[in-house]
Amino acid sequence: MISLVPSWANRYADYWDTIKERNLWLIKLRYGAVVMLTGFLISSKLILHLSFNKTQFAALILINLIILIYNLLLYRLSKFIKTIPGHFNPLHFSLLQMILDLTALGLIVYYTGSIETPLIMFFVFHMIIGSLILPGTVIYSIAGIIVFIINILIFSEYFLIIPHQPISGLLPNPLYTNIKFIAAYDVAFIFVMFVSVFLANKIANQLYKIEQQLIESLDKLNEAETEKQKYIIGIVHEIKTPLAAVHSYLDIVLKKFLGQLNSKVEERLNRARIRSSEAIDMINDVLKVSKLRLLDEIANDEVELSEVIVKIVKKQTINLRAKHIMLNFFDGRTFKKKIKGDKFLLEIAFSNLIGNAVKYVGTNGLIELDLVDNENEIEIEFADSGIGIPAEELDKIFMDFFRASNIKDRSYEGTGLGLSIVKQIIERHKGNIFVESPSKLALPGRPGASFKLKLPYIN
Repeated sequence: MISLVPSWANRYADYWDTIKERNLWLIKLRYGAVVMLTGFLISSKLILHLSFNKTQFAALILINLIILIYNLLLYRLSKFIKTIPGHFNPLHFSLLQMILDLTALGLIVYYTGSIETPLIMFFVFHMIIGSLILPGTVIYSIAGIIVFIINILIFSEYFLIIPHQPISGLLPNPLYTNIKFIAAYDVAFIFVMFVSVFLANKIANQLYKIEQQLIESLDKLNEAETEKQKYIIGIVHEIKTPLAAVHSYLDIVLKKFLGQLNSKVEERLNRARIRSSEAIDMINDVLKVSKLRLLDEIANDEVELSEVIVKIVKKQTINLRAKHIMLNFFDGRTFKKKIKGDKFLLEIAFSNLIGNAVKYVGTNGLIELDLVDNENEIEIEFADSGIGIPAEELDKIFMDFFRASNIKDRSYEGTGLGLSIVKQIIERHKGNIFVESPSKLALPGRPGASFKLKLPYIN
């Protein structure tokens, strides 16, 4: 397979989108050409008082029909073309279209008078379009082949090797036998062809070079982001070590292994322990976010989501009992199929959602987890009767470090990273997550929140 693809283009989706779009332009323009040629054949006699002999008319009708047929086939073929390196790709498709069009145009030019037909200038139009799509070496080669074939055609008619096919009534005197006209016309045609190719291809190359520079800049930015995330992980991990040590020492003191404590001292140490625990949680969240953004791939194991949810709920049993929270889990799935994904990451996501529900639902609250499905995806809803989320802040809830105003007012601790992590994990699994507030469990003064997420099943 001939390689027409710049080395940088294989990883640049926008480049291929542009080529595909231009291929569709050609298909749409071809329908216009069919209509124009049909209109030309009809109007030539009625309005312009031109006439064709039987051979010309039959040939032009047949060529027009062939253009329509191959255009329909090209449109169907365009839907199946992939951008796979080394295989038939959109650039090869562009070249195929150019070859078919130039062949059809060459036949139309011959049957409308060759050097005497104004339609010969459509070759220049095709060269300009081709210069915007195909590499320079290819389009210059095509231009050279066209000039060579047109010259063979013109001089074959001049030396009477092949019959001339004039449009009767177009010119008062034939020009195909006038060698001075042929020479002047030939020079002008060659000049216009190659200058048009040069200018259009130069503009296209400049645009592609700019695109290439943008890609290189994006690569450098991605590399810098990777290094930044690695740096963050290293620094934050170093910060976590002394904090964890302080937390352990506070545990030892509060468990009174070192002797009894004054009540005021114990109270302050308990506060210090809570703050150190919050700091460690914050560090863990930052580490999770950095690792998630750093990794390009996630595990692709078979996961039964109901098992993951049950496991997390069991871990929350003590908190649920302490706050007198009722948690109901309904598995209403029909197909009960597994999904493919990273079980560890999904546990983090579900644990964040359930943990938030437990934190914000309050004493004597209600939490409901529902699983429903269809053949293609599973939908999971995490609903609660808690403090809810202000309507004007729903679209910000998944942003890094964002915390709803009603949470701040009530002094709930947290980093504002949990839901951001959840969203990233779900999207890495090709799923979607949405939030609603009030929820279906809303009570007076307790609007609650409902998080709905969808994950695709194994195909």
